[in-house]
Amino acid sequence: MTTTSARLARVIATVGGLGERLPAPGTTAGSLPAAALWWGVCQGAPNTTVRIVLSAVALAAAAVVGVWAADREVERRGAHDPGPVVIDEVAGQWLTYLVALPFLPWITAGQLAVFAAAGFFLFRFFDILKPWPIRYFESFPGGVGVVADDLAAGYFAAIVLTIGWKLFT
Repeated sequence: MTTTSARLARVIATVGGLGERLPAPGTTAGSLPAAALWWGVCQGAPNTTVRIVLSAVALAAAAVVGVWAADREVERRGAHDPGPVVIDEVAGQWLTYLVALPFLPWITAGQLAVFAAAGFFLFRFFDILKPWPIRYFESFPGGVGVVADDLAAGYFAAIVLTIGWKLFT
């Protein structure tokens, strides 16, 4: 791997170095900035359809490029899921919102902060506990395994978020 591509992989995998600088990387450096960025971008979106499109594009970029970057960092660091690699948390957090949004088209801009916070806590819950089958996805090799378990956690979080939102709002 060239020096430039190695540097790029490190920057992407650590979300601009946040994963290497901040404590509790999964929460502080990955999920929280991802939730805040998602909320900020979606505040300016005129409706749920635009929010879904923005979420899908951001997720696709984070997942595809994240697998590549995480794979390079797994190889460079010699660890299965290095702590500083937090692009997987970004992708998982954004999947939480993307999966829930189509089922909740009436969410207003004023409700987005609560929705984002609820999605953040639910994603962290599933990402930390990793109930079956989420833990299974960790066994995939390289960057795929790093990202896949977070996507699974995001999916489970989205299901609970959707049901909870419908029941309590």
